[in-house]
Amino acid sequence: MNSSDTAAGGISATAKKETLALRAFSFSTYSTQALIMSFIPLYFLSKGFSESQIGIIYSSGLFVSIFANIITGLASDKFQTIRKILIVLLFGQLAMIALLFPLDNFAMVCIVMAAFYFFQTPMNPQSDSLILLSSQYTGTPYALIRIFGSLGFALSAYGFGLLLKAIGSEWTILVALCTVSISIVLSLFIKDYRGSSRKIQFAGFFKLLGQRNVMLFFLLILLISTAHRMYESFLAVTMRQLGASDSLIGLALLISACSEIPILFLLGKYGHKFKELPLLIFASIMYGVRMWLLSEIEDPRWVVATQAMHSVTFGVYFSTALRYISQLIPDEFRASGQAVYTVIWTGVAGLISGVLGGLVYEQFGRVAFYHIATGVACSAALGFLLYFFSKYGKG
Repeated sequence: MNSSDTAAGGISATAKKETLALRAFSFSTYSTQALIMSFIPLYFLSKGFSESQIGIIYSSGLFVSIFANIITGLASDKFQTIRKILIVLLFGQLAMIALLFPLDNFAMVCIVMAAFYFFQTPMNPQSDSLILLSSQYTGTPYALIRIFGSLGFALSAYGFGLLLKAIGSEWTILVALCTVSISIVLSLFIKDYRGSSRKIQFAGFFKLLGQRNVMLFFLLILLISTAHRMYESFLAVTMRQLGASDSLIGLALLISACSEIPILFLLGKYGHKFKELPLLIFASIMYGVRMWLLSEIEDPRWVVATQAMHSVTFGVYFSTALRYISQLIPDEFRASGQAVYTVIWTGVAGLISGVLGGLVYEQFGRVAFYHIATGVACSAALGFLLYFFSKYGKG
């Protein structure tokens, strides 16, 4: 009796330790992501790069991410390990950041940042896979671990804003070296969970994209993803041009990250009561309103206020799109559908928004840039509306 209780207690204690390690690792890796997304553009701005150059740096990395996600997915399947892949990715990030520190030449910066993004962009899908696999061993649901990633992003965005305001944007790279190093140390404490891995089915891509409904849906996903990436790529630059400090930019990201937490929880609990396409129409309209507000605002403090709309834009869109894909794609092509979605969301949309968006921002200014983003989001809303009527209007 006592021995069985002890054994059960041992399993429970082990599960708690594994959950704690995963939560700490998720917090740390998302802290790096907050730094990269929010303050690396300001670092390049302080180095004298133009908005279009920053857009090219950003989009070159996202272009590389298309291949990085596929390669790391195949590698984790082939070698049946996620933890080791994560460690390799982290050491790759550390090496690229160290190389970036002394560079001023634009071409060399592009090359190094593209290599950095190769190691950085697969972190989220690989971490998510590990967390999902861990649930059957630890008994802790995915959301209760992943939420620490959102907290890490939110708190770090604000904290790094305060720190860099005090010490200067030129220290951004050193801070990044520290956060990646911490993630490497924490990776030593996580376990390598294994499950029935599903390889990316290249034949499935062609069958998938050959279906009219699927192709139209992914085209609409590309539109709304492009609007989101336009905002995401140039939010920090926009706020800086309006006179915002690093700490105010950090506060803006803190509010957006925190706002998505309750909406994700509510959609997880009650989202099944609503059809996905009306929710996607609503999210697209809210994206349009959000982009339009960014074109009109002249005080950076109001930009901070609009960040609360992240809940009804990204929060609604991202979780709903994933839910709809799970219904739209047949089970045998689910992995392929997920891969297509990731490539569109992270790679193709980022490439469009970075290259074309950067040129528009530099040549025509902030107002024109966000008016175009508004048009893209409204086009997505109209497209989802027509898509909805084509599916349900006849019946």
